[in-house]
Amino acid sequence: MPYEWTTDPDEKQAARLRLWPHRSLPRKGFAAFILATFALITVPLYPLLGTVVLWALLPFLLLAVAAIWWALEKSYRDADMTEELSIDPDQTHLVRTNPGGARQEWDCLSYWARAHMHPTGGPVAHYITLRGSDREVEIGAFLSEDERKALYGEIVDALKVANANRPVT
Repeated sequence: MPYEWTTDPDEKQAARLRLWPHRSLPRKGFAAFILATFALITVPLYPLLGTVVLWALLPFLLLAVAAIWWALEKSYRDADMTEELSIDPDQTHLVRTNPGGARQEWDCLSYWARAHMHPTGGPVAHYITLRGSDREVEIGAFLSEDERKALYGEIVDALKVANANRPVT
C-alpha cells in the first residue's frame, strides 16, 4: 500500500503516518518503456532505409515518442505529493505537500480529532476526512477505495490509542 505507519518508542508520539500516490510505473520501468517504444516504433522504418520517405516519417515518429515522454513526466510531476499525519496524546497534526512544494497544515488537540468516512457525496467513494478545531480536512483522497477503507480503520484505532495514552490532568 502506498502508506506506512511508524512509531517511535522513545517519543511520546503514538503514531506517524506517511501517504503517497501509487506509482504503477517506477522510473526504471519508465526508461525501459520509452526505449521499447522507440525501438518498436522504428520497426516499420527498416524497409524505408535509404529512401526519402524515411525522412518524411521520422519526425512524426520521434514526435510521438516525445509526446509519450512528456505525458509520463507530467504524470510524475502531478503525483509528486505526500501527506504526513502525526498523532500523539496531545496533538494531531497533518501536513500535505502538494506538487510544486506548497504545504498545507492542519492540527488540533487529539482529544477532539475525529475521523469520518463519507461512503458517498465526496469527490471519491469512501472519502476520509479529519475533523477538529472547527475545521474538516481530507486525507488520502489519492488512494484506491480499498486502501481508504483500510486506512480509515487504522486512523480511528490510532486516535483511540493516543487518547488512551493521554495524561490525566
